Amino acid sequence: MADTKTPLLRERKADEHARVTYAELFFDLVFVFAVTQLSHAVLRHPDGPGLVHATLLLLAVWWSWIYTAWATNWLDPERGPVRLMLFAMMAAALVLAAAIPDAFGERGLAFAAGHVIMQVGRTAFFLWSAWRAPQHRANFARILCWLTFAAVFWIAGGFVQGEARLAIWGLALGIEYLSPAVGFWTPGLGRTKSEEWKVEGGHMAERCALFTIIALGESIIVSGSTVMGMPWDPPVMAAFASAFICSLAMWWIYFSSTAEAASKAIEEARDPGAIARVAYTYAHILPVAGIIVAAVGDEWVIHHPLGSADIKVVAAVIGGPALFLFGTLVFKLAVFRRGSPTRLMGLVMLAAMVPVAGLVSPLTLSILTNLVLVLVGGGETWLIARRRT
Repeated sequence: MADTKTPLLRERKADEHARVTYAELFFDLVFVFAVTQLSHAVLRHPDGPGLVHATLLLLAVWWSWIYTAWATNWLDPERGPVRLMLFAMMAAALVLAAAIPDAFGERGLAFAAGHVIMQVGRTAFFLWSAWRAPQHRANFARILCWLTFAAVFWIAGGFVQGEARLAIWGLALGIEYLSPAVGFWTPGLGRTKSEEWKVEGGHMAERCALFTIIALGESIIVSGSTVMGMPWDPPVMAAFASAFICSLAMWWIYFSSTAEAASKAIEEARDPGAIARVAYTYAHILPVAGIIVAAVGDEWVIHHPLGSADIKVVAAVIGGPALFLFGTLVFKLAVFRRGSPTRLMGLVMLAAMVPVAGLVSPLTLSILTNLVLVLVGGGETWLIARRRT
């Protein structure tokens, strides 16, 4: 049971995991918009600087979302004050998402302010709401120090332009990403041990699975909106079908066994906090990034299914699935301490396509990469069925 002096915390029940609430699902809607904006940012600027900018923005968006997921792992969104906090975070996230297309232009300060309000505001709220819970008070005091320090650089970056903004925001992001790895060590406050993070594995697994659904849903939106403005001739419709199969295969691989099994593995682990920190806080961004990159490739293929695949199409069509497989492989290693032969073989097959990718049409390349994903999904399903017999 939750501490009676901290009524905003969830009540822990031994026989069931904390469910994801409707307020959390509502909060996630803003990030559907954010992920779409990130995909469009890559489509508009598929060059080196554009990809660097999009990567930094994706990392910032993910960090603001995953920290909220951690907070609601302990806070109860069914309580009025917590729900109001989530709605306030939604407003900040909406500003952040709307600023993404021009985050390295005129709306840099708006993006930075949205991110800082989410990070610092949410943490300050948690510290206030759980002040009488010693196990949380010390942890979130340290987190608040780190995020406030990073906030200085986020805001400062909003006042400069060009490469200076990229450098300052890169430093801010580095501070935020480093902090969990060093246990949020703070002078005078010490550091947080992973054993102190009593994570609710089922809730965290479900939250991250839902974010994966968001990314997959965005990929379907991208391909659907693209094909609407195209002539529905056989090559375009074949590319459209291939894009759908890509989303379907990624869903199959992610949800065939990993999502459910990860929840149980974390619950039964000696140090669930350490596993969740690596698997969800850090590693889970990789498959999400892979889905976004694959969606960008799908749009390019639908626009130009025939002819020779240029370098940006090759990078997206092969790189997206490869990043997804690599990310799910790292995730599986973090949770289960074992790899996946099928995902590793899929990565080898994708790598083997690179030398000849420019010699085939974008549609052919898309079909081949999706065939690899289907083989990985089928192989994993077969292995699971074999273990059960």
